[in-house]
Amino acid sequence: MTIATVLRQKGNTIVSVRPDTPLTELVSIISERRIGAVLVLDEGGGLAGIVSERDVVKALARQGTAVHALHAGDIMTRNVTTVTPRTTINEAMELMDRGYFRHLPVLENGVLAGIISVRDVVRARIERHVEENDSLHAYIHSRG
Repeated sequence: MTIATVLRQKGNTIVSVRPDTPLTELVSIISERRIGAVLVLDEGGGLAGIVSERDVVKALARQGTAVHALHAGDIMTRNVTTVTPRTTINEAMELMDRGYFRHLPVLENGVLAGIISVRDVVRARIERHVEENDSLHAYIHSRG
């Protein structure tokens, strides 16, 4: 199963901000949308970075109350690991596990096509295993 399959199931909605978005606004977006990360796009719509809940917590630990003066560009992860629609869910899960992160932007020919989370990948793997189990069950009972 590939990331393209995951995106077809979940959709390719992208929640994004600009680097100059105040951190307080970014936190509100994460909270209201009930998401774990927001992509940061440059003026041309290209991927500039990603801000996760973990990035916000780290900034708060470092800056204390001064965190209110920060912007998305101040705390975003700039060197973002990405995948393509052709990446398998197993490869994506390995990247997330190795990198200790839970979100992967999806680029197709260098253009942002979506974002997946570890929850999306786990859900896809579970669905695949259920389908395989159902197929085996049906096969066994059809032979008996």
